[in-house]
Formats: sequence, C-alpha cells, structure tokens
Amino acid sequence: MPLPPPAWQRADTHRDRRPRLIARGRITSAVRAWFEARAFTEVETAALQISPGNETHLHAFATDWVSPAGERRPFYLRTSPEFAAKKLLSAGERRIFELARVWRGRERGPLHHPEFTLLEWYRAGEPYERLMEDCAALIALAAETAGTRRFGFRGRACDPLAAPERITVAEAFERFAGIDLMATLPGGEPDRAALDGAACTAGLRVADDDTWSDIFSRVIAAKVEPALGIGRPTILCEYPLPEAALARAKPGDPRVAERFEVYVCGVELANCFAELTDAAEQRRRFEADMDEKARIYGERYPIDEDFLTALPDMPAASGAALGFDRLVMLATGATKIDDVLWTPLPDGP
Repeated sequence: MPLPPPAWQRADTHRDRRPRLIARGRITSAVRAWFEARAFTEVETAALQISPGNETHLHAFATDWVSPAGERRPFYLRTSPEFAAKKLLSAGERRIFELARVWRGRERGPLHHPEFTLLEWYRAGEPYERLMEDCAALIALAAETAGTRRFGFRGRACDPLAAPERITVAEAFERFAGIDLMATLPGGEPDRAALDGAACTAGLRVADDDTWSDIFSRVIAAKVEPALGIGRPTILCEYPLPEAALARAKPGDPRVAERFEVYVCGVELANCFAELTDAAEQRRRFEADMDEKARIYGERYPIDEDFLTALPDMPAASGAALGFDRLVMLATGATKIDDVLWTPLPDGP
C-alpha cells in the first residue's frame, strides 16, 4: 500500500508555508545584490566532484559516471563548493560567491536536511576579519529583508542588527565549561588524557575510544554552542590547530588557527577561514582525517590532487561558508529547516 504524500504537497499546508518561501526568494535577491554591489562575481561550480571533501565526519552521496563505452568512473555530490572555488582563485579570480546546492549524508533534523544551500564567498588578499564584517552585514540584511528585528530559536533570542561579540574558543571553554583548553595542548600537541579529565569534571561522559577531537566536539556541543548568539550574534574564533580543517595557523601563535564560526540563538550559522595554501600541510591533514574516517566508518574518500596542485598558486585569501537555509529559517521565524525549503524530503520511509 503506497504511503500518503508528504504534507507540503497539500494545498492547505502549502498556503501556510508559502509566506516563508516567498521571503526566502526576497532574501536570495538581496544577498545577490549585496555581493554584486561589492564587485563580487557569482560563480557556478560543478556539483559532481572527484572528492567530496576530506573531513572525518562529513558523509557524501556517491555516484558513477558511465562513459559512452560503458566504463564507470566514481564521483561524489559535493559537500561544499570549497575545492572548486579555490581552484578559481588560483586561476585568477579575486572576489567570488556562490549560492551552492550541496549534499551530506547522516544529517537530518530541525537544523539539517540532506540537500541544502551553502552561501560561500572568498576574498583574495583580504584578512579573515573582513569576513566577520561580512557575516554581521548579511545577518542584518536577512533580518531587514524579512522585516524583523528579532531572531528566535528554542527559547533563545538574538538581535540580528546588533554588533556581534567576539570570543576565542579558549575563552569560551573557560567561561562555559570551566576548562583550560590550552593546558590540553602542551607545545601545541593535543593531550587526550588532560581533556578527558577536564571534560569529566565538567560533567560530560567520555568514551574510551574518543580522541582529543571527539572530546573537544562534545564540549562544544554540550557546553559552548547553547550559550552562543544570545542577545547578539557571537563570533567564536581562534580554533585550536587540531580543528583547523582548511585554515592556516595564526601568525604569532601556531597553537591556534585563523578560523571562526558565527552563532545566532545557539545555532551555528557560518564557518570561516584564513585559507591554508601550504599543499604539503593540507595533504597531511587530509590523510590524517581519512585515516580517522577509515577507523570510525570503514571508508575513506579520495584526495583531489588538482586541488592540492592549485594551492601554491592560490593568493592569500579568506573564505566563508554560511548555511543559507538556516539564515532564512531564523529570519522568518521558522522552527525547522524544512519550513523554508520548497520541496523538502520526507523524514523516512
């Protein structure tokens, strides 16, 4: 017996959903105009990629391209347009942005959908602090376009027009979890036992096979994130180097990276880097993350060699990835991401 169609297909449900979807279109137009007024070029990069990304806990959709001769070649739907965008920077672009449709597996809930939109933009030759200004401006722009002065989610409220607070990850660990994070990074190297003990003292449960990074993520999710973006947006900056991803180390303090995230109402909204251009270091990080992925999930993704080849030719740059659906959700007062997607996928079979 066939299952009933999803609720969004019903006329009465669509009528209730439509104002938020129309607001999404207005915000999209406003964002495009904002970037174009600042001499950014909108790009459209390919969704099919040789590598979908090499972070341990990102899960991609796999597919095959079948040649006219019937030969199969594996590809992935991108989890981000980042690799392609940086290749464009190495080719000579200087300010680019994309409203990119991306796909990630193992993610579903009020803030997650398997297919979603990332707003990514890059500034060559500009510091990553400039991206902090961009993020604040885009949050305010979405609020003004939607006609609201208040964002709310799960009982937390934020003024989207207020200047963001800025706090380092180490300061956040001390303030919200009572943990001296840098003491668990002696000489810049992660000390798992030290962070394990501090997390347990803070009331968190830690598994025997949790790595330093696993424990770090538990503290962030349980103690830090819920306290961020309350009253005004929060910029959480200077991530420890083991969590640098594709960001470069901070000049003067190699224990941390020039990476920041933006939070509103406890919701992670953007992830931003001063971009790493050292191909050897990036390869080392990719290989370490894929070794960890193989240990945990029994699979690994290929490394995009063209991307690593492009890095030495890439100018110093800063880049940001902002969850566009989440921004629209907050701006329109929606309680879940599905409410601002025209045709969301069903939750399950």
